[in-house]
Amino acid sequence: MDQGSEKYPIKGTEIQLKRVGFGAMRLSGPGIWGPPKDEREAIAVLRTAVDLGVNHIDTSDFYGPHITNQIIRKALFPYPTDLTIVTKVGYKRTVNKDWVPALSDEELISAIHDNLKNLDLKTLQIVNLRLDRNEGPDSTTLERALKVLLDLKKKGLIQNIGVSNVTSEQYAYAAKITPIVCVQNEYNIVNRQDDLFIDVLDKADVAYVPYFPLGGFQLIQSQILGDVARELNATPMQVAIAWLLQRSKNILAIPGTSSVTHLRENLQAATFVIPPESLDRLNSLHRKN
Repeated sequence: MDQGSEKYPIKGTEIQLKRVGFGAMRLSGPGIWGPPKDEREAIAVLRTAVDLGVNHIDTSDFYGPHITNQIIRKALFPYPTDLTIVTKVGYKRTVNKDWVPALSDEELISAIHDNLKNLDLKTLQIVNLRLDRNEGPDSTTLERALKVLLDLKKKGLIQNIGVSNVTSEQYAYAAKITPIVCVQNEYNIVNRQDDLFIDVLDKADVAYVPYFPLGGFQLIQSQILGDVARELNATPMQVAIAWLLQRSKNILAIPGTSSVTHLRENLQAATFVIPPESLDRLNSLHRKN
């Protein structure tokens, strides 16, 4: 079965996302800063993704900053009616290219308007509030930030709210304030600290969107992943994506690339089914957290 053709209904909305989307972060320049080396290729990647059936693009106006969203607009506007663009707020880039929290009322409002302007949209279908699962914010700051987004939702600038880079406790607190339609966290074969969290979200019919499918692998782990990939006549990235799709039905993958060739490979990963023996070997690789 082609897991990429499956659609996952986003709870409380009319949105149905295919289980393999596209993460647009890498479309800007090195270090996610400035313009890409080859803008024509970046545009081709986006147009090819949509042509191949992708209906979920993940982005943020702090990619570039502004550059990635401007490329998305240039490549795809006017947007296909079934395309959902998911963006993030809560962080910003400094002149030193650092990533820093941006959770004040003014920063959040400005970020929403920047996303709307650079994507040329009147409303944002899903906005993820990006936090720091290790350092907070405290509940007071989180509640205030969510209320800012809720006020913008009442004004019609936002349709749905998600959270990113959060603990299960932060998610639970946020969900008491407003419906949370998706959670976006780092998760892959070796970084599985969200295993229980994913199961909780699955039971609640909440989408889980993992990033960094190949992040954090040590040498021996990469070697075993490579061995499994060769046995399946696949790339390591294809195996990593296929593993995510088999892990839980609420997982939506958003692999990113700046290459049309790699895009096609990533989307093909949805057709792979990892056999039980190979799955056992991959499941043995995860770090204990």
